[in-house]
Amino acid sequence: MTLADIEAVNRAQPDLAGFIFAKGRHQIDLTTALKLRHALDKKIESVGVFVNAPMDEMLRAFDSGAISMIQLHGQESEQTVLALQKHHIPVVNVFKPTTTIPQTRADYIMLDSGSGNGQPVAWEKLKLQTNKPLIIASALNIDNVIEAIRTTKPTLVDLSRGVETNGHKDSQKILKIVKLVHQFNGGISDGRNKK
Repeated sequence: MTLADIEAVNRAQPDLAGFIFAKGRHQIDLTTALKLRHALDKKIESVGVFVNAPMDEMLRAFDSGAISMIQLHGQESEQTVLALQKHHIPVVNVFKPTTTIPQTRADYIMLDSGSGNGQPVAWEKLKLQTNKPLIIASALNIDNVIEAIRTTKPTLVDLSRGVETNGHKDSQKILKIVKLVHQFNGGISDGRNKK
């Protein structure tokens, strides 16, 4: 959300950084996203997070260069996924954790409880099988992220609240968790970590 957040992310070097365009306490506008993208290390890809947004809004964010991927966090249809992919935009489709992963043509699948209650998912109870790169989210933090990785073997992990203190990104938490996940390469299929 801020240039201080970007400085922390640049030091930590996660694979991805998220810009939230959906309504909520983390929401930013396109002007802010462009300023943050300019300050973000070029090696770190930026993901735009949208919830049931109009197609032209998502395309405008992508075409501006603020983001290089789109995360669909609402009830978007497969037609939306395909329409974005026609514009050569990698798509992350978000689903709630269940025993079966829904079919989608999205490039990545993310599992996130989306409840905002800070309660972690019981990953060990899920039998996750997919041929898509898997991203896990939902109340991940320094204390539970490695166990979640061991259990689900995701391609990426997504963190937000787990790297905050009093509702703001905490640079030390960001540094510690990215270092921890990158060092734990035995449980991640390609060594990438999403922040």
